[in-house]
Amino acid sequence: MKISTKGRYALRMMLDIARQGEGAVVSLKDISGRQEISVKYQEQIVMQLGRAGFLSSVRGPSGGYKLVRKPSEYKVGEILRSIEGSLAPVACLDGEENQCGRCGYCETLSFWQGLDEVINRYVDRFTLQDLLDECQGQG
Repeated sequence: MKISTKGRYALRMMLDIARQGEGAVVSLKDISGRQEISVKYQEQIVMQLGRAGFLSSVRGPSGGYKLVRKPSEYKVGEILRSIEGSLAPVACLDGEENQCGRCGYCETLSFWQGLDEVINRYVDRFTLQDLLDECQGQG
């Protein structure tokens, strides 16, 4: 499993918006200046984050994007999955049901299932608030 640039940027953008304070409306231009992510690329990402119900847009001269929930209510895993899809380490674990013809007798399936559980448990253990708190502790 490898998190794409889009997934990494989505997490950075969500964190940037959260850092501005509860209810803050943040423009893509402002995020671009702080995060060094082009506005054009951010537009693709905010569409997906909006569809996932994570961001809402505010129109007008002081418009931009804001979080729909509190930072403590966003799990890192759900943000990544909204952009990346499944975080499964192998294709046969991507969907609800294993479609692999070998799954009934695969000697490595339990290993891959265990790794999948570890990955998902880890990314779901952290919230945006946890990342904010960690950043403030470093500064």
